[in-house]
Amino acid sequence: MVVSVLEDIMRSVEIPINKIQLATPIITWYLLGYIAAMPLLGRLSDRFGRRLVLQVSLALFIVGSILTALAATVPEVLVGRVVQGVASGALLPVTLALAADLWSPRRRAAVLGWVGAAQEMGSVLGPVVGVGVVTLVHNHLGTVPRDDAWRVVFWLNVPLALIAMVLLQVTVPKRAVEKQKVDVAGGLLLAVALGLSVVGLYNPEPDGEHILPPGGGWLLIGAAVAFVLFGVWERFARTKLIATAGMRVRPFLAACAASVCAGAALMVTLVDVEIYARAVLERDGVAAVLTLVRFLIALPVGAVLGGALATRVGDRAVSVAGLVIAAGGYVLIAMWPTDVLSAHYLGFLPALDTSLAVAGFGLGVVIGPLSSAALRAVPLTQAGIASALLVVARMSGMLIGVAALTTFGFYRLNSIVASMTPVSSSGNFKDTILAVARQTQEAYALMFGEVFAVTAGICVVGAVFALFVAGGRHESPESPVEDDEALVRS
Repeated sequence: MVVSVLEDIMRSVEIPINKIQLATPIITWYLLGYIAAMPLLGRLSDRFGRRLVLQVSLALFIVGSILTALAATVPEVLVGRVVQGVASGALLPVTLALAADLWSPRRRAAVLGWVGAAQEMGSVLGPVVGVGVVTLVHNHLGTVPRDDAWRVVFWLNVPLALIAMVLLQVTVPKRAVEKQKVDVAGGLLLAVALGLSVVGLYNPEPDGEHILPPGGGWLLIGAAVAFVLFGVWERFARTKLIATAGMRVRPFLAACAASVCAGAALMVTLVDVEIYARAVLERDGVAAVLTLVRFLIALPVGAVLGGALATRVGDRAVSVAGLVIAAGGYVLIAMWPTDVLSAHYLGFLPALDTSLAVAGFGLGVVIGPLSSAALRAVPLTQAGIASALLVVARMSGMLIGVAALTTFGFYRLNSIVASMTPVSSSGNFKDTILAVARQTQEAYALMFGEVFAVTAGICVVGAVFALFVAGGRHESPESPVEDDEALVRS
Protein backbone atom coordinates (compact mmCIF):
# COMPACT_ATOMS: atom_id res chain seq x y z
CA MET A 1 0.00 0.00 0.00
CA VAL A 2 2.79 2.42 0.90
CA VAL A 3 4.54 2.03 -2.45
CA SER A 4 1.34 3.07 -4.22
CA VAL A 5 1.07 6.33 -2.21
CA LEU A 6 4.77 7.16 -1.94
CA GLU A 7 4.54 10.17 -4.26
CA ASP A 8 1.61 11.54 -2.23
CA ILE A 9 3.65 11.20 0.96
CA MET A 10 6.57 12.99 -0.72
CA ARG A 11 4.41 15.97 -1.65
CA SER A 12 2.91 16.15 1.82
CA VAL A 13 6.27 16.19 3.65
CA GLU A 14 7.82 18.43 0.98
CA ILE A 15 10.25 16.03 -0.68
CA PRO A 16 10.89 17.15 -4.29
CA ILE A 17 9.50 14.63 -6.77
CA ASN A 18 12.86 14.53 -8.57
CA LYS A 19 14.64 13.47 -5.37
CA ILE A 20 12.95 10.17 -4.72
CA GLN A 21 16.14 8.92 -3.03
CA LEU A 22 15.16 11.09 -0.05
CA ALA A 23 11.92 9.11 0.22
CA THR A 24 13.43 5.63 0.04
CA PRO A 25 14.03 5.54 3.85
CA ILE A 26 10.22 5.39 4.16
CA ILE A 27 10.58 1.88 2.69
CA THR A 28 14.07 1.05 4.00
CA TRP A 29 13.41 1.92 7.63
CA TYR A 30 10.31 -0.25 7.65
CA LEU A 31 12.41 -3.17 6.32
CA LEU A 32 15.04 -2.33 8.92
CA GLY A 33 12.60 -2.74 11.80
CA TYR A 34 10.87 -5.70 10.15
CA ILE A 35 13.94 -7.87 9.65
CA ALA A 36 15.98 -6.75 12.66
CA ALA A 37 13.25 -7.42 15.22
CA MET A 38 12.09 -10.72 13.76
CA PRO A 39 14.43 -13.24 15.48
CA LEU A 40 14.04 -11.76 18.96
CA LEU A 41 10.26 -11.52 18.63
CA GLY A 42 10.11 -15.09 17.36
CA ARG A 43 12.08 -16.23 20.41
CA LEU A 44 9.86 -14.22 22.74
CA SER A 45 6.86 -16.05 21.29
CA ASP A 46 8.52 -19.33 22.27
CA ARG A 47 8.80 -18.02 25.83
CA PHE A 48 5.57 -16.08 26.37
CA GLY A 49 3.21 -17.71 23.87
CA ARG A 50 2.14 -16.93 20.32
CA ARG A 51 -1.14 -15.21 21.11
CA LEU A 52 0.38 -12.71 23.55
CA VAL A 53 3.22 -11.72 21.20
CA LEU A 54 0.82 -11.38 18.26
CA GLN A 55 -1.54 -9.21 20.30
CA VAL A 56 1.26 -6.94 21.51
CA SER A 57 2.64 -6.69 17.98
CA LEU A 58 -0.74 -5.74 16.53
CA ALA A 59 -1.17 -3.10 19.24
CA LEU A 60 2.27 -1.72 18.41
CA PHE A 61 1.36 -1.76 14.71
CA ILE A 62 -1.63 0.45 15.53
CA VAL A 63 0.67 2.87 17.35
CA GLY A 64 3.07 2.96 14.36
CA SER A 65 0.19 3.53 11.94
CA ILE A 66 -1.19 6.43 13.99
CA LEU A 67 2.27 8.01 14.31
CA THR A 68 2.71 7.82 10.53
CA ALA A 69 -0.79 9.12 9.80
CA LEU A 70 -0.18 12.15 12.03
CA ALA A 71 3.36 12.82 10.77
CA ALA A 72 4.12 16.26 9.33
CA THR A 73 7.85 15.87 8.66
CA VAL A 74 10.15 13.21 7.23
CA PRO A 75 11.65 12.25 10.66
CA GLU A 76 8.14 11.78 12.08
CA VAL A 77 7.17 9.55 9.15
CA LEU A 78 10.33 7.48 9.65
CA VAL A 79 9.66 6.99 13.37
CA GLY A 80 6.19 5.68 12.58
CA ARG A 81 7.53 3.39 9.86
CA VAL A 82 10.19 1.89 12.15
CA VAL A 83 7.55 1.18 14.80
CA GLN A 84 5.35 -0.42 12.13
CA GLY A 85 8.29 -2.52 10.91
CA VAL A 86 9.21 -3.78 14.37
CA ALA A 87 5.58 -4.69 15.03
CA SER A 88 5.26 -6.45 11.68
CA GLY A 89 8.38 -8.48 12.38
CA ALA A 90 6.37 -10.81 14.61
CA LEU A 91 3.29 -11.32 12.48
CA LEU A 92 4.44 -13.75 9.80
CA PRO A 93 6.99 -15.90 11.70
CA VAL A 94 4.82 -16.20 14.82
CA THR A 95 1.85 -17.17 12.64
CA LEU A 96 4.00 -19.89 11.06
CA ALA A 97 5.02 -21.08 14.52
CA LEU A 98 1.37 -21.04 15.57
CA ALA A 99 0.67 -23.52 12.78
CA ALA A 100 3.32 -25.80 14.30
CA ASP A 101 1.58 -25.51 17.68
CA LEU A 102 -1.92 -26.27 16.44
CA TRP A 103 -1.45 -28.79 13.62
CA SER A 104 0.39 -32.08 13.42
CA PRO A 105 3.17 -32.44 10.82
CA ARG A 106 0.76 -34.52 8.72
CA ARG A 107 -1.45 -31.48 8.06
CA ARG A 108 0.97 -28.64 8.68
CA ALA A 109 2.21 -28.08 5.11
CA ALA A 110 -1.35 -27.49 3.87
CA VAL A 111 -1.99 -24.94 6.61
CA LEU A 112 1.30 -23.19 5.92
CA GLY A 113 0.37 -23.10 2.23
CA TRP A 114 -2.77 -21.14 3.11
CA VAL A 115 -0.73 -18.80 5.33
CA GLY A 116 1.69 -18.24 2.45
CA ALA A 117 -1.19 -17.66 0.03
CA ALA A 118 -2.64 -15.03 2.36
CA GLN A 119 0.76 -13.34 2.54
CA GLU A 120 1.14 -13.25 -1.26
CA MET A 121 -2.43 -12.01 -1.70
CA GLY A 122 -1.33 -9.01 0.35
CA SER A 123 1.20 -8.26 -2.40
CA VAL A 124 -1.63 -8.28 -4.93
CA LEU A 125 -4.21 -6.37 -2.90
CA GLY A 126 -1.92 -3.81 -1.24
CA PRO A 127 -1.26 -1.53 -4.23
CA VAL A 128 -4.86 -1.89 -5.41
CA VAL A 129 -6.26 -0.94 -1.99
CA GLY A 130 -3.79 1.93 -1.63
CA VAL A 131 -4.70 3.48 -4.97
CA GLY A 132 -8.41 2.78 -4.43
CA VAL A 133 -8.51 4.42 -1.00
CA VAL A 134 -6.67 7.54 -2.16
CA THR A 135 -8.89 7.82 -5.26
CA LEU A 136 -12.02 7.44 -3.10
CA VAL A 137 -10.83 10.18 -0.76
CA HIS A 138 -9.98 12.49 -3.68
CA ASN A 139 -13.37 12.01 -5.32
CA HIS A 140 -15.76 11.89 -2.38
CA LEU A 141 -14.18 13.49 0.70
CA GLY A 142 -13.66 17.09 -0.25
CA THR A 143 -12.90 18.05 3.36
CA VAL A 144 -9.60 16.12 3.22
CA PRO A 145 -6.80 18.12 1.53
CA ARG A 146 -5.54 16.38 -1.57
CA ASP A 147 -1.99 16.04 -0.25
CA ASP A 148 -3.28 14.39 2.95
CA ALA A 149 -5.35 11.66 1.30
CA TRP A 150 -2.49 9.15 1.83
CA ARG A 151 -2.99 9.38 5.58
CA VAL A 152 -6.27 7.47 5.25
CA VAL A 153 -4.23 4.42 4.17
CA PHE A 154 -2.58 4.37 7.61
CA TRP A 155 -5.78 5.12 9.50
CA LEU A 156 -7.29 2.11 7.71
CA ASN A 157 -4.76 -0.09 9.51
CA VAL A 158 -6.31 0.70 12.89
CA PRO A 159 -9.69 -1.07 12.47
CA LEU A 160 -8.03 -3.91 10.54
CA ALA A 161 -5.56 -4.55 13.37
CA LEU A 162 -8.31 -4.29 15.99
CA ILE A 163 -10.38 -6.88 14.12
CA ALA A 164 -7.34 -9.15 13.96
CA MET A 165 -6.79 -8.77 17.72
CA VAL A 166 -10.38 -9.73 18.47
CA LEU A 167 -10.22 -12.75 16.16
CA LEU A 168 -6.98 -13.91 17.77
CA GLN A 169 -8.48 -13.61 21.23
CA VAL A 170 -11.58 -15.66 20.45
CA THR A 171 -10.08 -18.30 18.14
CA VAL A 172 -6.50 -19.03 19.23
CA PRO A 173 -6.28 -21.20 22.34
CA LYS A 174 -3.99 -20.06 25.12
CA ARG A 175 -1.44 -22.82 25.56
CA ALA A 176 0.98 -23.53 28.34
CA VAL A 177 4.52 -22.45 27.50
CA GLU A 178 7.79 -23.78 28.77
CA LYS A 179 9.44 -21.46 31.28
CA GLN A 180 12.74 -20.57 29.66
CA LYS A 181 15.09 -17.63 29.65
CA VAL A 182 15.43 -15.45 26.56
CA ASP A 183 18.82 -14.35 25.27
CA VAL A 184 18.01 -10.64 24.91
CA ALA A 185 21.66 -9.65 24.42
CA GLY A 186 22.05 -12.16 21.60
CA GLY A 187 18.79 -10.99 20.06
CA LEU A 188 19.92 -7.37 20.09
CA LEU A 189 23.30 -8.25 18.57
CA LEU A 190 21.57 -10.18 15.79
CA ALA A 191 19.13 -7.28 15.31
CA VAL A 192 22.06 -4.85 14.84
CA ALA A 193 23.73 -7.23 12.37
CA LEU A 194 20.55 -7.72 10.34
CA GLY A 195 19.65 -4.03 10.46
CA LEU A 196 23.06 -2.93 9.16
CA SER A 197 22.78 -5.59 6.44
CA VAL A 198 19.41 -4.25 5.29
CA VAL A 199 20.61 -0.64 5.04
CA GLY A 200 23.90 -1.70 3.47
CA LEU A 201 22.28 -3.85 0.77
CA TYR A 202 19.28 -1.71 -0.16
CA ASN A 203 20.33 0.46 -3.10
CA PRO A 204 17.43 2.62 -4.34
CA GLU A 205 19.36 3.87 -7.37
CA PRO A 206 21.49 1.08 -8.90
CA ASP A 207 23.55 2.40 -11.78
CA GLY A 208 25.40 -0.67 -13.03
CA GLU A 209 28.64 0.43 -11.42
CA HIS A 210 27.83 0.33 -7.72
CA ILE A 211 26.14 -2.74 -6.33
CA LEU A 212 25.72 -1.05 -2.92
CA PRO A 213 24.32 2.33 -1.85
CA PRO A 214 26.70 5.10 -0.73
CA GLY A 215 28.40 3.95 2.45
CA GLY A 216 26.99 0.45 1.97
CA GLY A 217 30.42 -1.18 2.19
CA TRP A 218 31.08 0.27 5.62
CA LEU A 219 27.62 -0.74 6.80
CA LEU A 220 28.22 -4.32 5.68
CA ILE A 221 31.57 -4.34 7.47
CA GLY A 222 29.73 -3.24 10.61
CA ALA A 223 27.17 -5.99 10.00
CA ALA A 224 29.97 -8.57 9.68
CA VAL A 225 31.48 -7.39 12.99
CA ALA A 226 28.07 -7.64 14.66
CA PHE A 227 27.56 -11.15 13.26
CA VAL A 228 30.96 -12.19 14.63
CA LEU A 229 30.14 -10.73 18.04
CA PHE A 230 26.81 -12.55 17.95
CA GLY A 231 28.57 -15.83 17.12
CA VAL A 232 31.07 -15.35 19.97
CA TRP A 233 28.26 -14.49 22.37
CA GLU A 234 26.26 -17.54 21.37
CA ARG A 235 29.33 -19.71 21.80
CA PHE A 236 29.84 -18.77 25.45
CA ALA A 237 26.43 -17.56 26.66
CA ARG A 238 24.63 -19.82 29.11
CA THR A 239 21.27 -18.90 27.57
CA LYS A 240 21.35 -18.98 23.76
CA LEU A 241 19.03 -17.29 21.28
CA ILE A 242 19.38 -20.26 18.93
CA ALA A 243 19.81 -23.51 20.83
CA THR A 244 20.94 -26.36 18.59
CA ALA A 245 19.96 -29.05 21.10
CA GLY A 246 17.23 -31.14 19.49
CA MET A 247 17.61 -29.30 16.17
CA ARG A 248 18.47 -31.14 12.96
CA VAL A 249 20.87 -28.51 11.76
CA ARG A 250 21.49 -29.64 8.17
CA PRO A 251 17.82 -29.96 7.13
CA PHE A 252 17.03 -26.63 8.77
CA LEU A 253 19.91 -24.82 7.05
CA ALA A 254 18.92 -26.45 3.75
CA ALA A 255 15.39 -25.04 4.09
CA CYS A 256 16.83 -21.59 4.84
CA ALA A 257 19.21 -21.77 1.86
CA ALA A 258 16.41 -22.81 -0.50
CA SER A 259 14.34 -19.90 0.87
CA VAL A 260 17.20 -17.50 0.10
CA CYS A 261 17.10 -18.65 -3.54
CA ALA A 262 13.31 -18.41 -3.74
CA GLY A 263 13.39 -14.93 -2.22
CA ALA A 264 16.03 -13.77 -4.70
CA ALA A 265 13.99 -15.02 -7.66
CA LEU A 266 10.83 -13.42 -6.29
CA MET A 267 12.30 -9.96 -5.79
CA VAL A 268 14.13 -9.93 -9.13
CA THR A 269 10.80 -10.66 -10.81
CA LEU A 270 8.91 -7.97 -8.92
CA VAL A 271 11.49 -5.34 -9.87
CA ASP A 272 12.68 -6.36 -13.33
CA VAL A 273 9.41 -7.36 -14.99
CA GLU A 274 8.02 -3.88 -14.37
CA ILE A 275 11.19 -2.30 -15.81
CA TYR A 276 10.93 -4.69 -18.78
CA ALA A 277 7.34 -3.59 -19.35
CA ARG A 278 8.41 0.05 -19.45
CA ALA A 279 11.62 -0.31 -21.46
CA VAL A 280 10.69 -3.05 -23.95
CA LEU A 281 6.89 -3.21 -24.04
CA GLU A 282 6.52 0.59 -23.77
CA ARG A 283 3.95 0.39 -21.01
CA ASP A 284 3.62 3.19 -18.46
CA GLY A 285 2.20 3.58 -14.97
CA VAL A 286 -0.57 1.15 -14.07
CA ALA A 287 -0.15 -0.82 -17.31
CA ALA A 288 3.47 -1.62 -16.40
CA VAL A 289 2.48 -2.74 -12.91
CA LEU A 290 -0.38 -4.87 -14.26
CA THR A 291 2.13 -6.88 -16.31
CA LEU A 292 2.97 -8.61 -13.01
CA VAL A 293 -0.63 -9.62 -12.28
CA ARG A 294 -0.23 -13.07 -13.88
CA PHE A 295 2.78 -13.76 -11.68
CA LEU A 296 1.18 -12.42 -8.50
CA ILE A 297 -2.04 -14.39 -8.96
CA ALA A 298 -0.14 -17.61 -9.64
CA LEU A 299 1.85 -17.25 -6.38
CA PRO A 300 -1.05 -17.83 -3.92
CA VAL A 301 -2.56 -20.50 -6.18
CA GLY A 302 0.75 -22.37 -6.11
CA ALA A 303 1.03 -21.88 -2.33
CA VAL A 304 -2.32 -23.53 -1.65
CA LEU A 305 -1.78 -26.42 -4.07
CA GLY A 306 1.84 -26.93 -2.97
CA GLY A 307 0.87 -27.14 0.68
CA ALA A 308 -1.93 -29.62 -0.04
CA LEU A 309 0.33 -31.77 -2.21
CA ALA A 310 3.11 -31.79 0.40
CA THR A 311 0.77 -33.44 2.91
CA ARG A 312 0.52 -36.39 0.50
CA VAL A 313 4.00 -36.78 -0.99
CA GLY A 314 6.24 -34.94 1.48
CA ASP A 315 7.90 -31.56 1.84
CA ARG A 316 11.17 -32.43 0.10
CA ALA A 317 9.69 -33.69 -3.17
CA VAL A 318 7.28 -30.75 -3.51
CA SER A 319 9.99 -28.19 -2.64
CA VAL A 320 12.32 -29.58 -5.29
CA ALA A 321 9.52 -29.80 -7.87
CA GLY A 322 8.37 -26.24 -7.20
CA LEU A 323 11.82 -24.75 -7.67
CA VAL A 324 12.36 -26.79 -10.84
CA ILE A 325 9.02 -25.52 -12.20
CA ALA A 326 10.05 -21.95 -11.33
CA ALA A 327 13.38 -22.48 -13.10
CA GLY A 328 11.47 -23.62 -16.18
CA GLY A 329 9.33 -20.51 -16.05
CA TYR A 330 12.40 -18.28 -15.90
CA VAL A 331 13.96 -20.12 -18.84
CA LEU A 332 10.82 -19.27 -20.82
CA ILE A 333 11.04 -15.64 -19.69
CA ALA A 334 14.73 -15.51 -20.64
CA MET A 335 13.75 -16.56 -24.18
CA TRP A 336 11.17 -13.81 -24.66
CA PRO A 337 11.49 -12.18 -28.09
CA THR A 338 11.25 -8.40 -28.38
CA ASP A 339 7.68 -8.83 -29.72
CA VAL A 340 6.69 -11.14 -26.88
CA LEU A 341 3.15 -9.73 -26.84
CA SER A 342 2.44 -11.43 -30.17
CA ALA A 343 4.24 -14.70 -29.29
CA HIS A 344 2.33 -17.85 -28.28
CA TYR A 345 3.12 -21.35 -27.04
CA LEU A 346 1.36 -24.23 -28.80
CA GLY A 347 -0.30 -21.64 -31.00
CA PHE A 348 -2.77 -20.36 -28.39
CA LEU A 349 -1.03 -19.76 -25.01
CA PRO A 350 0.22 -16.13 -24.70
CA ALA A 351 3.96 -16.37 -24.10
CA LEU A 352 4.18 -13.50 -21.60
CA ASP A 353 1.20 -14.56 -19.49
CA THR A 354 2.07 -18.26 -19.51
CA SER A 355 5.75 -17.92 -18.59
CA LEU A 356 5.06 -15.46 -15.75
CA ALA A 357 2.32 -17.71 -14.41
CA VAL A 358 4.61 -20.78 -14.50
CA ALA A 359 7.38 -18.94 -12.61
CA GLY A 360 4.94 -17.55 -10.03
CA PHE A 361 3.23 -20.90 -9.57
CA GLY A 362 6.56 -22.65 -8.99
CA LEU A 363 7.69 -20.12 -6.38
CA GLY A 364 4.30 -20.34 -4.69
CA VAL A 365 4.46 -24.13 -4.51
CA VAL A 366 7.54 -24.08 -2.26
CA ILE A 367 6.18 -21.68 0.40
CA GLY A 368 4.30 -24.25 2.49
CA PRO A 369 6.69 -27.21 2.12
CA LEU A 370 9.83 -25.20 2.94
CA SER A 371 8.18 -23.71 6.02
CA SER A 372 6.93 -27.13 7.09
CA ALA A 373 10.35 -28.72 6.52
CA ALA A 374 12.09 -26.05 8.59
CA LEU A 375 9.64 -26.50 11.47
CA ARG A 376 10.06 -30.28 11.36
CA ALA A 377 13.77 -29.82 11.96
CA VAL A 378 13.35 -28.06 15.33
CA PRO A 379 11.58 -28.80 18.63
CA LEU A 380 8.24 -27.05 19.14
CA THR A 381 9.85 -24.97 21.90
CA GLN A 382 11.95 -23.27 19.20
CA ALA A 383 9.33 -22.94 16.46
CA GLY A 384 9.14 -19.17 16.89
CA ILE A 385 12.85 -18.47 16.39
CA ALA A 386 13.03 -21.08 13.61
CA SER A 387 10.17 -19.46 11.69
CA ALA A 388 11.76 -16.04 12.13
CA LEU A 389 15.11 -17.23 10.78
CA LEU A 390 13.37 -18.82 7.78
CA VAL A 391 11.59 -15.56 6.92
CA VAL A 392 14.83 -13.60 7.47
CA ALA A 393 16.55 -15.96 5.02
CA ARG A 394 13.89 -15.28 2.40
CA MET A 395 14.06 -11.52 2.92
CA SER A 396 17.86 -11.60 2.77
CA GLY A 397 17.64 -13.44 -0.54
CA MET A 398 15.29 -10.74 -1.82
CA LEU A 399 17.69 -7.94 -0.86
CA ILE A 400 20.86 -9.65 -2.07
CA GLY A 401 19.25 -10.96 -5.25
CA VAL A 402 17.84 -7.67 -6.44
CA ALA A 403 21.05 -5.77 -5.55
CA ALA A 404 23.36 -8.20 -7.33
CA LEU A 405 21.25 -8.99 -10.39
CA THR A 406 20.16 -5.40 -10.99
CA THR A 407 23.79 -4.29 -10.97
CA PHE A 408 24.70 -7.22 -13.24
CA GLY A 409 21.86 -6.23 -15.56
CA PHE A 410 23.00 -2.63 -15.89
CA TYR A 411 26.57 -3.80 -16.49
CA ARG A 412 25.43 -6.14 -19.26
CA LEU A 413 23.18 -3.45 -20.76
CA ASN A 414 26.16 -1.12 -21.14
CA SER A 415 28.21 -3.94 -22.68
CA ILE A 416 25.45 -4.91 -25.11
CA VAL A 417 24.91 -1.32 -26.23
CA ALA A 418 28.68 -0.84 -26.72
CA SER A 419 28.85 -3.96 -28.92
CA MET A 420 26.02 -2.84 -31.23
CA THR A 421 26.67 -1.11 -34.51
CA PRO A 422 25.96 2.60 -34.04
CA VAL A 423 22.86 3.86 -35.83
CA SER A 424 23.70 5.96 -38.88
CA SER A 425 22.55 9.57 -38.56
CA SER A 426 22.75 10.27 -42.28
CA GLY A 427 19.11 9.52 -42.99
CA ASN A 428 15.83 11.14 -41.98
CA PHE A 429 15.92 12.47 -38.41
CA LYS A 430 12.65 10.73 -37.46
CA ASP A 431 13.88 7.41 -38.87
CA THR A 432 17.12 7.78 -36.94
CA ILE A 433 15.26 8.34 -33.68
CA LEU A 434 13.07 5.29 -34.33
CA ALA A 435 16.12 3.17 -35.15
CA VAL A 436 17.84 4.22 -31.90
CA ALA A 437 14.68 3.41 -29.95
CA ARG A 438 14.42 -0.04 -31.55
CA GLN A 439 18.09 -0.73 -30.82
CA THR A 440 17.62 0.33 -27.19
CA GLN A 441 14.61 -1.98 -26.88
CA GLU A 442 16.63 -4.84 -28.31
CA ALA A 443 19.48 -4.14 -25.85
CA TYR A 444 17.07 -4.16 -22.90
CA ALA A 445 15.47 -7.39 -24.14
CA LEU A 446 18.87 -9.10 -24.42
CA MET A 447 19.91 -7.85 -20.98
CA PHE A 448 16.75 -9.04 -19.27
CA GLY A 449 17.09 -12.38 -21.04
CA GLU A 450 20.46 -12.84 -19.35
CA VAL A 451 19.17 -11.69 -15.96
CA PHE A 452 16.29 -14.16 -16.01
CA ALA A 453 18.58 -16.94 -17.24
CA VAL A 454 20.69 -16.34 -14.11
CA THR A 455 17.47 -16.33 -12.07
CA ALA A 456 16.62 -19.75 -13.51
CA GLY A 457 20.04 -20.93 -12.35
CA ILE A 458 19.36 -19.58 -8.85
CA CYS A 459 16.15 -21.65 -8.74
CA VAL A 460 18.11 -24.76 -9.75
CA VAL A 461 20.57 -24.10 -6.92
CA GLY A 462 17.59 -23.75 -4.60
CA ALA A 463 16.24 -27.10 -5.82
CA VAL A 464 19.59 -28.71 -4.95
CA PHE A 465 19.40 -27.28 -1.42
CA ALA A 466 15.82 -28.52 -1.16
CA LEU A 467 17.07 -32.09 -1.67
CA PHE A 468 18.46 -31.91 1.87
CA VAL A 469 15.39 -30.61 3.72
CA ALA A 470 13.36 -32.83 5.99
CA GLY A 471 11.24 -34.96 3.68
CA GLY A 472 8.52 -37.54 3.84
CA ARG A 473 5.46 -37.63 6.05
CA HIS A 474 5.70 -38.49 9.71
CA GLU A 475 4.03 -37.87 13.03
CA SER A 476 6.20 -36.09 15.57
CA PRO A 477 6.02 -37.16 19.22
CA GLU A 478 5.90 -33.42 19.95
CA SER A 479 2.78 -32.98 17.87
CA PRO A 480 0.27 -31.00 19.97
CA VAL A 481 -2.61 -33.25 18.89
CA GLU A 482 -2.84 -36.79 17.61
CA ASP A 483 -5.48 -35.81 15.14
CA ASP A 484 -6.81 -32.45 13.98
CA GLU A 485 -10.32 -33.54 14.91
CA ALA A 486 -9.16 -33.82 18.50
CA LEU A 487 -8.27 -30.14 18.43
CA VAL A 488 -11.76 -29.30 17.19
CA ARG A 489 -13.36 -31.43 19.91
CA SER A 490 -11.22 -29.77 22.60
